[in-house]
Amino acid sequence: MLRITDTLTIADWELTETFSRSSGPGGQNVNKVETAVELRFEAERSPHLTSPVKTRLKRLAGRRWTTDGAIVIRAEETRSQIRNRELARERLVEMIRQALVAPKRRIATKPTLGSQRRRLEAKAVRSEVKAGRAAPKDEE
Repeated sequence: MLRITDTLTIADWELTETFSRSSGPGGQNVNKVETAVELRFEAERSPHLTSPVKTRLKRLAGRRWTTDGAIVIRAEETRSQIRNRELARERLVEMIRQALVAPKRRIATKPTLGSQRRRLEAKAVRSEVKAGRAAPKDEE
């Protein structure tokens, strides 16, 4: 069981971990020890998450969101499989916590009278500057 908040936990059946060899340099150890962790969370099927949370989670996950509605997180930073498992789980928890926070709705406001006047005055000044650049007209 993975604890997200005081009220939200994720069941073990929703999480799947697979292990593989890490990429990159590491000498002889990298060729024989499967330390890389791929954590798969079945987000779309999760009964613990509401629909708006799943929508925000999908946007946050980006390309880590699979076509069948799962989030795949890969961790291969350390040489320890246990530490990589912890890192992957921490990333998932942080992503879900971000998705739980609903964004505040923006309230549209009218521009103040002063700001409208300042804007129009600035436009008039700019117009004068540009008009002064024009070639003088021939008067005959």
